[in-house]
Amino acid sequence: MAMGFSWKLWELAFLVIYALAFYALVIQRSLQLSHENSRRLFGLRPGWILGHLNDVSDSQWRNFRGNLPILMLVFGIFTSMANTIRHYYHLRARGMSLIWSFMSLCYLSYLHGACVVFILLIVAMNFFLVKIFAKTRYFVYMLWIFNIAVLLLNRIYEGYSFSLFGANLAFLDYYRGTFRWHICFNLVILRMISFGLDYHWSLYQDSRFDQKKHIQGCYICRSGKVATLLYSLNMAGEECPIDNYSFNIYLSYLIYAPLYIAGPIVSFNALCNTVMLQLDIPQKNLSVGQIAWYGFRWAMSLFLMEILTHFFYYNSFASSGLWRILSPLEIFIIGYGVINFMWLKFYLIWRFFRIWSLIGGVETLENMPRCVNNCYDLESFWKSWHASFNKWLVRYMYIPLGGSQRKLLNVWVIFTFVALWHDLEWKLICWAWLTCIFLIPEIVIKSAAKAFQARSALGAFIFRELSAVAGAVTITCLMVANLAGYVIGPTGINWLITRLLQKDGLHVLFGIFTSFYIGTKLMFHVRDAKQKSW
Repeated sequence: MAMGFSWKLWELAFLVIYALAFYALVIQRSLQLSHENSRRLFGLRPGWILGHLNDVSDSQWRNFRGNLPILMLVFGIFTSMANTIRHYYHLRARGMSLIWSFMSLCYLSYLHGACVVFILLIVAMNFFLVKIFAKTRYFVYMLWIFNIAVLLLNRIYEGYSFSLFGANLAFLDYYRGTFRWHICFNLVILRMISFGLDYHWSLYQDSRFDQKKHIQGCYICRSGKVATLLYSLNMAGEECPIDNYSFNIYLSYLIYAPLYIAGPIVSFNALCNTVMLQLDIPQKNLSVGQIAWYGFRWAMSLFLMEILTHFFYYNSFASSGLWRILSPLEIFIIGYGVINFMWLKFYLIWRFFRIWSLIGGVETLENMPRCVNNCYDLESFWKSWHASFNKWLVRYMYIPLGGSQRKLLNVWVIFTFVALWHDLEWKLICWAWLTCIFLIPEIVIKSAAKAFQARSALGAFIFRELSAVAGAVTITCLMVANLAGYVIGPTGINWLITRLLQKDGLHVLFGIFTSFYIGTKLMFHVRDAKQKSW
């Protein structure tokens, strides 16, 4: 036992030293690439840190960062007004839902201007479709067809314009607000589907599958019963009383201001059983001090993002198309940097709105519960990246399509939907299908591994090593899929594979795979340490 413990310590020391050397190389080459190519990169603007240019080439990050001051002002005004009105008039859940509906409509008017008309028209159409046809045999197909049609038409027409409906209305196109409504509307579509299916299932309590049971079973809880309960409340929950499926509560659910732009996504049942409950009695799970600490950590992460975009121009390399002049090692570094940039971007955006919700008294799910550099299999990666969307997909697509009994088929339907939900781009479809191709072997191997029982120390050692190799393969596949989707596109993958298989690229490929193997083993140590602490 002592020898095994000592050997693991020596292994951990080696892994940490290698990881430090790896990141030193990545940082050094990234700084060099950014400095040497800054004149040729797109999307760089004058920055505020030591005279460096700032990479704001990502439109989503640029819009969020640029509007952050006004968002914080709106955040402060809305939260203060809501909490003051709640306290002064002693409002309960239904009264607060009316207040939030009115204030959220004001918020949407600031964001989208006259285009709020399109939002209200579509959500009203969905509501009446649900109420009229929920008891019919083909309702589920009707609901999905309607919402997917809205999603695709929004993308094709980029949110419509008033001029499409007559020249007399064209003047309204000048009042379109500061945010493109059809981009924000993606989350509303998920909520409209949630409302329709939850209402449909509430009418048929003898459904062929138990929603709550299956949802809870799909969650890997981090902190025991409390986390399981919180997850259950946020995604499945008890069925809502039929009276709660009213237009007022439906509208509050769709446009609730703190969760409107970025989520996290909660089911309609969760609205009835947690959000409405917390509008009645504000959440007590997190104290004022804990929320303040949460906000401080967010501010430090924002500062880290500023350092990243001022010194490392990863996203600008991807959007400028300069990857073709780089070596295979440099393309890998840029691709790895883009993934980390995207993770930090979404981490900041999602947590900002979660903080707003917490200060308003409503606790919701964490969308980024795990760092992107601490995932060694695709399944855990997708459970930790936009976690609430993952749980939405499980509840409303994966289980209705047959769950684990049809897992190999379901992933194709689900990832294709996810790609179309994000945007109508071939590279995103390519990313989705590559992910499915890489996910299928993992599913098969995991099924086989569950039946394996190590009967000796040697067997456990071999199993651990094979698991590390499998993790390295998975991370490599994830890198390839994300390079195709977000950096070099599907046409560049063939070029990259050809370059890596040439003589000067083979040692780079070997080095990348070795780094991922060592990184996976380091994650095993982190996992073991967490299990001991629990």
